[in-house]
Order: sequence, then C-alpha cells, then structure tokens
Amino acid sequence: MSNRILRVAAPLLLVSSILSGCASTSSSGDAVLNQGNWPLCSLIGGLAGGGLGSIESSAWAAGGAALGAIAGGLICYAQDGDEDSDGVFDRRDTCPNTPSGKAVGHNGCPAPSYPQVAQSVPPAAQDEVIVLSDQGEVLFAFDSAELTPAAQSALAEVAGRLSGASMVSVKVVGHTDNVGSEHYNQGLSERRAKSVAGYLASQGVPRDKLSTEGSGESQPVADNGSEEGRAKNRRVEIHVDR
Repeated sequence: MSNRILRVAAPLLLVSSILSGCASTSSSGDAVLNQGNWPLCSLIGGLAGGGLGSIESSAWAAGGAALGAIAGGLICYAQDGDEDSDGVFDRRDTCPNTPSGKAVGHNGCPAPSYPQVAQSVPPAAQDEVIVLSDQGEVLFAFDSAELTPAAQSALAEVAGRLSGASMVSVKVVGHTDNVGSEHYNQGLSERRAKSVAGYLASQGVPRDKLSTEGSGESQPVADNGSEEGRAKNRRVEIHVDR
C-alpha cells in the first residue's frame, strides 16, 4: 500500500517542484509562471504528470495527468505576480493594468494627486546707496556743515526707510566739489557726513549702526568745470547694508 501511495505522490511532487521553480514569487512580476497564467500551469502539470504516470501504466498515466493538472493550477494560482509592474502583487492589486510609471497606493490603484501650491518667497533685502546732492536742493549752508531745511526734509524721509531688523549698518559718505584746497574740502566732507548721521540718529536710526566717512573732492561724479557739475559733486551718499 505504501508503495502505491509513493507511486501516486511521486509525479505530484515532481510536478510541484518543477512548477514552483518556474512560478517563483517575483516582486517585479517577471516570473515565468504566476497567478495570471494558471491554466498554462495546469496544462504543463497535466502533461508532466501523465508522462511520468505512463511509465507505470496507462491507468497511472491518466491519474498522473489529473493530479499534475490540479497541482500545476493550484501552484501557479498561489503565486503572486505583478502583471502591470506597479510594485503591488496581483493578489492585492485591485486596479490591474495600471499604466507603467503611474504612482499607486498599497492596493495598486493610482495614488491621488493634489495640485502644487506655489509658496511665495519674500525677496531678499537688497543693499542700496541713497544719494542727496546740491543739484536738487542745497543741502548745507555755504561753507558750513549746517543742514538746510530742504536737507532735513529729505533726510527725514530717508530715516523712515532705514528701519527694520534687516538693516545691518548705514555709512554716510560726504563729498565736495574742487573749490578750495584739497585739505579743507576733506575736513568739510567729514563734518557734513557727521552732520547727516547726527540728524538720522535724531530721527530714530540706531547710532550703533551709523558710521561716517569723508572723501573730500577725490571722487567727483561730474565735471567741476561747470556750476551744474559742481552741484552734483557736492553730495552725501548714504550706503545701506541690509
């Protein structure tokens, strides 16, 4: 009796081992045989079982074919393939034939997509140079560092722009035309720069962020040969570092 059982089981075990190797689970769905083609597995199992059973007798061939077909179909059906290559095994894939490259959820269905919300990024604070010159309004009394009312009005407006945590420092640079000696103009430019810085401080600009510098007549921006050019050169530059 035990020999008969062994003879019956032998084809089944052999078919199972062959199909298990062919239908091994593959996360990419590239197994030769898997759940999606179990009919083919049944056919292969039937042929293999029948062929092995025929070695014993025709009766054994029929029984082996039947057992091989059943075993082949069950083995392949039990395999988890991934026919649409979406990374979700077919057994759990409730949305087969998902287009290639489409993002899917745990059940193999396309993942929901949400519109991208553009985030506004505030522009970075920019350094600037504010220039006040005699070309528009006379900034100082003649041969003096005393601010004229027009200069005070302009500086009051500038002081309102020099606030906020983004401001790092403010440097006031005085310039003159070439009338007078170079040494005298150097000192005059320094005094005028300090006068402007003092007024800005009185308007709320932190003193610890203010510095002054005099350039005298050394950096003209226009021709000193004309009154218009000299007016441009008599100026104060406010360098703002943010």
